[in-house]
Amino acid sequence: MDVSLCLIVRREDGKIRHVLLAMKKRGFGRGWWNGSGGKIEKNETVEQCAVRETGEEIGLTISESHLKKAGVIDFFFPSNPEWDQRMHVYLVGSWQGEPAETEEMRPKWFRTEEVPYNEMWPTDAYWLPQVLEGKMVTGSFTIGEDYQIFKNRIKEVKSLE
Repeated sequence: MDVSLCLIVRREDGKIRHVLLAMKKRGFGRGWWNGSGGKIEKNETVEQCAVRETGEEIGLTISESHLKKAGVIDFFFPSNPEWDQRMHVYLVGSWQGEPAETEEMRPKWFRTEEVPYNEMWPTDAYWLPQVLEGKMVTGSFTIGEDYQIFKNRIKEVKSLE
């Protein structure tokens, strides 16, 4: 299953200095900070999903034209194969509106050096720092029942085409 993940970022001096994360209040990933995103609906592109989910989850309006693809990461859950997914990661530096809490998520800005990796998916610490440095990544993770990482592979790439 393909899913989107959208990271709203603020830049200073050309570098990403802040990222908007949101505490997941229910469902898959509950209790962890994450970007906005989710499952692609029927007849929807990954980009359309990122735009829709960002509006639904944190109240921001973004445009497909402002999405910058930053990664493609596969996740495998041998004990729960229905959770297997390919995540398409996007950065967005332009939006309309103010972040707002919803039934699903509670957004908060973090300085990039203060991202709470210990309160996020364990895999995020392997790839998110590179993405916040402006790099593009591909990779895969195999994750056990207690979210322990059995295998991981992250690679910086020049293109995601």
